[in-house]
Amino acid sequence: MDVLVVEDNKSVTSMLEMFFIKEGIDGEFVHDGSEGYRRYREKDWDLVILDWMLPGMDGVTICKKIRESGSKVPVIMLTAKDSESDQVLGLELGADDYVTKPFSPLALMARIRAVSRRYQGEKASAPGTRDVSTSDFQISKETREVFLKGAPLTNLTPKEFELLYYLSQHPRHVFSREQLLERVWGYDFYGDERTVDVHIKRLRNKIGSKDKPYLHTVWGVGYKFDEAAGDEI
Repeated sequence: MDVLVVEDNKSVTSMLEMFFIKEGIDGEFVHDGSEGYRRYREKDWDLVILDWMLPGMDGVTICKKIRESGSKVPVIMLTAKDSESDQVLGLELGADDYVTKPFSPLALMARIRAVSRRYQGEKASAPGTRDVSTSDFQISKETREVFLKGAPLTNLTPKEFELLYYLSQHPRHVFSREQLLERVWGYDFYGDERTVDVHIKRLRNKIGSKDKPYLHTVWGVGYKFDEAAGDEI
């Protein structure tokens, strides 16, 4: 597994290098954003880890450029910013996950393994993955296209697509945050469960309305996909 880490804190990279060696991961560590983006373009990486604040070019810009190139390589953001707006920005630009500093190396390793498994699994299973067709939605896992009442939705992030795809496969089934983290994110979550809330909020704003949100909150339990009109439960 080839992982590019763009992080200017050398104590963090030293710690990660030690864990990478233990886990058998081939990591390359770059301390400047512009140099990191150059190295990204020179090789086919299995995973990219980006610090948010970097000299030369910040991690958010690098992530944006990666997604604009059409690449689906998994991206994990490392950030000291823990506000919801900052998290939303990184995810909106195409990051698969974020880890807030200070973080546990073991937690990061769990994220790396999970993101990698999901990425490789998607590539292997895409041709045989069934589409979802509901009254209002047509969703293709293979082409990653979403049509709402016949109109294409082109502004979904990768994780928003996966969340919508999973929930729409199980209409009216209520999932807890923990279940969604396990089944959509693919790992036992070590961080803040607000990750699910942020994605649900953004996705609901993109696909629904106040009268017909599609994604309903079941208070004290979790979330469900339901095309029935009405406010949140």
